[in-house]
Amino acid sequence: MLKDTFFTFSPPEIDGSLFKTTITLNPAHDIFKGHFPGQPIVPGVCMMQMVKEVLENQLGKNLQLVKADNIKFLSFMDPGQHRQVELDIKINIADELIKADAQLLNEGIVFLKFKGVFNKNSK
Repeated sequence: MLKDTFFTFSPPEIDGSLFKTTITLNPAHDIFKGHFPGQPIVPGVCMMQMVKEVLENQLGKNLQLVKADNIKFLSFMDPGQHRQVELDIKINIADELIKADAQLLNEGIVFLKFKGVFNKNSK
């Protein structure tokens, strides 16, 4: 949905259950014309969608968020100042459920902390 238009990402580095990738934002995307003109900020829902889409790409499955245990938006993400950010996702898979613990960050600034559960559906 947002992948390849709003953002792209590098092939994830995998260390056991931890995925790390670099997200590159598109500061010219139309979303920033409304959020907010002259002072663009990545919407929180877009941050969460980036986590979902990177997971879907890595697992080869469509995912549905079924539970959000903890979502914290800690800093504003300006696509002009933070064009590239790191996404770290630690997962635990049990049956059809994927527990995810994710962070979006750049140079010590944490933008999003997310803990939630996704249900996987076959593509």
